[in-house]
Amino acid sequence: MENASKLISLLSARASSFASILDHDLNAPDVVRLDFTAENKALLQTDFKDTASFEQFVLEMLRQQNATVGVGGYFENRVIYRRSEHFEGTAESRSVHLGVDIWAPAHLPIYAPLAGTVHSFQDNDNFGDYGPTIILAHELEGITFYTLYGHLSRTSLEGLYAGKPIAAGNQIATMGPYPENGDWPPHLHFQVMTNLLGKSGDFPGVCAPSEEGYYRQICIDPNLILGSRHLH
Repeated sequence: MENASKLISLLSARASSFASILDHDLNAPDVVRLDFTAENKALLQTDFKDTASFEQFVLEMLRQQNATVGVGGYFENRVIYRRSEHFEGTAESRSVHLGVDIWAPAHLPIYAPLAGTVHSFQDNDNFGDYGPTIILAHELEGITFYTLYGHLSRTSLEGLYAGKPIAAGNQIATMGPYPENGDWPPHLHFQVMTNLLGKSGDFPGVCAPSEEGYYRQICIDPNLILGSRHLH
C-alpha cells in the first residue's frame, strides 16, 4: 500500500509529461464516457454474446453522443461480463473492472505513454479474454510498476522479447479487431499495477465485488497517466 501511495504521488507530479496513448486526444469533445453498469438500461436489450451486436451497441452509444471514442470503466461494476463463462466463479462472478477501456476503431496505433521495457506478452485466446496482451515494466524513483495493454492485434506481438526497451511515445501495438482481440468490439484495455502477483503475459482485468478492496491497493487509476477530463 505504501508503494501505491508513493507511486500515485509520483505519477501525479508528472501528469503533463506522459506521451499520448493514441493519436486521438482523449480530452477532445468527441470523446465521451461510456457506462456499462446496470444503470444503463439499454444494456438489458442487447445480446452481448454476439460480438457483432455488441459492437453495434457500442457504436450506437457513441453516435447518440456525437462521439468517435469512448472511455471509462475504472472500478466500474459491469453487467457485460455475463456474456462469457471466463468471468464466472464457483461462488461469485467477476464483474468489477480494474482498468480503463478506450473504445475506438480497430487497427489504430497504440503508443507507450512512458518509457519502460517489455515484461511479458501472450495471446490470451479465450472468448471474452484479453486476446493479444502486452505488459510493460517501468521504474520511477526506485519503484517498479507495470502497464498492461489488452485486446490488441496479433501482429502487435511480433518482434517482442522480454527486456526489450520501449521509449515513451514508441508505437507498441495496434487496436485488435474481433475475434482475434478476445472477441470484443475493438477497444484497448489499459491497466496500471504495482505488483504482478507472479503473473506473466496476463493479469486479472476484472475482479469479484468482494475482492475490490484488495485490488484497489494494486491497480491504481490509469487516468493518472492518461490525463483525460472525461475520466474524472
